[in-house]
Amino acid sequence: MTHTKEQLIDALVCEYQFLIHDDFDPVLDPTPEEYRSSLESLGYDELVEETGTDDHFTLDEFMNCYGSN
Repeated sequence: MTHTKEQLIDALVCEYQFLIHDDFDPVLDPTPEEYRSSLESLGYDELVEETGTDDHFTLDEFMNCYGSN
């Protein structure tokens, strides 16, 4: 399955919001909007790398968990 750059960014922001939900430190952690802005400058391959996916937890699985589809 092919995902667009925007879909990857949306999913990464969703994952980030999940991760910071109970442990957000406004001094150390970027806001979701700041995180999104930092992702927008990355290329497609860099975004895929940011997902931390591999042969055991694939990009499709990541997108099923955090993507909007």
